[in-house]
Amino acid sequence: MRRIAVLTAFFITGILLLGSCGKTLGWGMLLWSLEDPEIPSGTVLPVYIRSNIDLVWVAGFPPQYKSGRTDQPDKFEIPLSQLELVGSRNAAIKRAEEFKKYALLYAETLQDGLPIREGPDNSSRRVYRLRGGEIVKILTKIEGIPAISTTGEPLPGDWYQVLTEDGNRGCCFSYRLRLFEHQGGPLNAGYIETAETEDPELDMILSENWYPESYGDMISADKIDLEELDKKWKFFTGADAGLARIFAPGLNRTFSYTGITKEREHSWHFDGSSLQMTLRGDSLLAVQYADDGGAVRTLLFVTLPSSLEDLVVREIERRNTLYQSFIALGPEFSSANYGIISFNADGRFTWNGNSLLIPGIIPSAALGAGAVDMRLYLGAALQGRSQGAFTLRFDGAGSPPLPVHFLYTLDEQGLRLEHVPEENLNGVTVERRSASPTVIFFFKMDG
Repeated sequence: MRRIAVLTAFFITGILLLGSCGKTLGWGMLLWSLEDPEIPSGTVLPVYIRSNIDLVWVAGFPPQYKSGRTDQPDKFEIPLSQLELVGSRNAAIKRAEEFKKYALLYAETLQDGLPIREGPDNSSRRVYRLRGGEIVKILTKIEGIPAISTTGEPLPGDWYQVLTEDGNRGCCFSYRLRLFEHQGGPLNAGYIETAETEDPELDMILSENWYPESYGDMISADKIDLEELDKKWKFFTGADAGLARIFAPGLNRTFSYTGITKEREHSWHFDGSSLQMTLRGDSLLAVQYADDGGAVRTLLFVTLPSSLEDLVVREIERRNTLYQSFIALGPEFSSANYGIISFNADGRFTWNGNSLLIPGIIPSAALGAGAVDMRLYLGAALQGRSQGAFTLRFDGAGSPPLPVHFLYTLDEQGLRLEHVPEENLNGVTVERRSASPTVIFFFKMDG
């Protein structure tokens, strides 16, 4: 622990001469307890000098802590970060009364790499990474966004504004802190006091959101599946809680860890678990773990060029734009053999007179109305053959309604539909036409 240096007689003499016979700069409150001289945090002190060169305050020794000793100095140094200059003596006493609830409260870090953040939110920028066993001073409890567990539920705990011994200040969630009161004496830390090793790559990984490689493939192909995005598959590094989670198709597993150790270049191990990760390039992360049988499994995750929310908004806008073309060029279309289909402004349709398509294409239980889903894309083989594809979900045709898929071409003359069997789809992409397609021609009806 850092010990507070007592001023030399020569320096004290200089202070007295420059200090105009003991004139104070103001009064302050001690934030971090001192070991030598032994003074608890929350104590009000007169402050004489601020040294921006030595980064210390020069404060007066409080008489109540001299305990009859004659060798105690009248003045001593305190690191700038460990004392809060308040102003007048009365203001400092009032501030100390407000601080009384937290004056003796400290915390020990239970997880190596636990972040101190700029704000009370686990998505806020990290300003410091704590070492396992490191001691921090609790300054106050603050309102914030609760840290989220790997299951999506809020973790037990609170956000606190904390101060490290070397002056870093920010917000830390208490789930991986052990809070305790320090009544006096040495403030022992359980960590080895060495210079923190910077690891920009690890910092980047912990600050990013990591999604399945399939999400990146969607973006590269420019074919977004909202149903897949809505599942929110993800690799959670869990830096705020020491709980990592792999949430992917067929897998939902949580790993408790005490720290993250670099094993080799671009590779790290989550201490206390079978989990490890390797960075392959700037945005590809290989995550490995041992399954219940002991076999090592590897999953690939990527960062996305924009947030998941932005992708969803853009895809919804794309679908709405396509659907509006049916409103603008229709919204009603008529066929001599297959009835009248009408597209409504609320994204629904009505289709009467389609009995020739029942039950071969339209389910027998289907009613004459339903919802239009513009989620489909055209595969490479169909580019230029149709304008697009959509899905009709008929009311009454099960829960959820059985989908009926069509390729479409739409122009000023009317609407051409071609039925697409379910097996011709690959996710949201229509890969090929039917071998014997059913094609329906509708003509635009005059308004």
